[in-house]
Amino acid sequence: MEREVVAALGKGEPDEILSSAFKLRVTREDIHTLRNLCWLNDEVINFYLGLVTERSKKEGYPSVHAFSSFFYEKLTSGGYRAVARWTRRVDVFQKNIILVPINLRLHWTLAAIDTREKTIKYYDSLGHEGDEICETLLKYLQEESSEKRHVKLNVSEWTVHSMEPHEIPQQLNGSDCGVFTCKYAEYISRDKPMTFTQTHMPYFRKQMVWEILHQQLL
Repeated sequence: MEREVVAALGKGEPDEILSSAFKLRVTREDIHTLRNLCWLNDEVINFYLGLVTERSKKEGYPSVHAFSSFFYEKLTSGGYRAVARWTRRVDVFQKNIILVPINLRLHWTLAAIDTREKTIKYYDSLGHEGDEICETLLKYLQEESSEKRHVKLNVSEWTVHSMEPHEIPQQLNGSDCGVFTCKYAEYISRDKPMTFTQTHMPYFRKQMVWEILHQQLL
């Protein structure tokens, strides 16, 4: 594992494709964002969430749909119509968990919709509040339900919650938000409590390189 990871993080053509799946391509330059203290880019985030979604198809896992990292920005800038076609091949209400990675310019966060519990939770490794983001996603679900299912969503049954710093692992630097976002998603997709800390980040970065290269989660 170590040798492969070192090779991928080492010298080579920046545009060399090291992994390709989910209609996505990850280049050496993309992989290099997984070097210690580097900010993860959209390609790595989206590919990793593709792996999370793929694993959820196996028996024993909650069903998962992960939106692209470009979804939330498109939703907020163009409204529901701008993203209405993003779900033409999937009924999100048939999924247990919907993951929404959010790029706040220089910071990655995650929103997770649980259709079983009817909750929308916001996960921020710097502890910021995101109730407005959750409300935006709840409004999206209302419009999606009306448009695709012709069913009015009963919003009174739903709750939104920004996870408090004491409830979830927090980053202690300015560069690991993308890794925290990915690991939040990975743990949520298994219905597991989040037991990791900042100290795990260097290992998680190497692990994610291997997982992306081999297109499977360890």
